[in-house]
Amino acid sequence: MAENSSKKQHYTEEGYQALVNEYEYLKNVRRQEVKDALANARSYGDLSENSEYDEAKDEQAKVEGRINELDELIKNAIVVKEAEADESVISVGAHVHVYDETFEEELEYNIVGSNEANAFIGNISDQSPIGSQLIGHREGDEVEVTVPDGSILKLKVLEVKRTKAAGAEN
Repeated sequence: MAENSSKKQHYTEEGYQALVNEYEYLKNVRRQEVKDALANARSYGDLSENSEYDEAKDEQAKVEGRINELDELIKNAIVVKEAEADESVISVGAHVHVYDETFEEELEYNIVGSNEANAFIGNISDQSPIGSQLIGHREGDEVEVTVPDGSILKLKVLEVKRTKAAGAEN
């Protein structure tokens, strides 16, 4: 993961704020909870046979590892400002309505940074095959995307909105 975290990553404003929130929670709340659990486990005596202590040490390592990871992600984040984005061009933060000519169906995607991607809710990464090919296109453009299995999808961009605007209207 270290290789990936040292690279600049795009985030929507909401995705970046979620990183900051998790970082602050882990640093200011969870770290203290783990510290308290360690102190409590130490009070049970012999640490060599103390499973509570071992569990608390493992949790401490996980929390500290995640804090370090989030610190790197935040330092290397490129936040796409909704207010400054060209609403007619697909970029990170865009809500895109496309017609898939290959499968004859309409699809909707939110283009997000790779750490925010979640295909189950329609959030696709700007670095995914579809996301990367849609970036820079506008309504009316036709885009061919080679997907991992080697097949080619033909997509027609029907509409481009900013994700905040899309959420506000629905």
